Amino acid sequence: QVQPVESGGGLVQPGGSLRLSCAASGSTFGFNANAWYRQAPGKEREWVGTIYNVGTTRYADSVKGRFAISRDSAKDTVYLQMNGLKPEDTAVYYCTYTVYSRVYWGQGTQVTVSS
Repeated sequence: QVQPVESGGGLVQPGGSLRLSCAASGSTFGFNANAWYRQAPGKEREWVGTIYNVGTTRYADSVKGRFAISRDSAKDTVYLQMNGLKPEDTAVYYCTYTVYSRVYWGQGTQVTVSS
């Protein structure tokens, strides 16, 4: 069983930066990809971006050029670097591990962008 755990959320001012981390307990042998999602109050969960096991990344248009996903394979940890944060980025951020095509979700970490 894979259990992702996110960390690094918090309160940041508009224009600021924050880096989220996500590490997984359990074996991730057969790893396919990591993804980040977010859910703002009263809105549906939204895909933010994905990093595949070959290193390729893809991003939602809303975060392209501001957010970057990276992965440390030695630590089996994925990161979401968020720059130029806007109030509309406020949400609970979730990471996923896809292992043998099965998706495992973390519990989420709150990011609040406010002055």
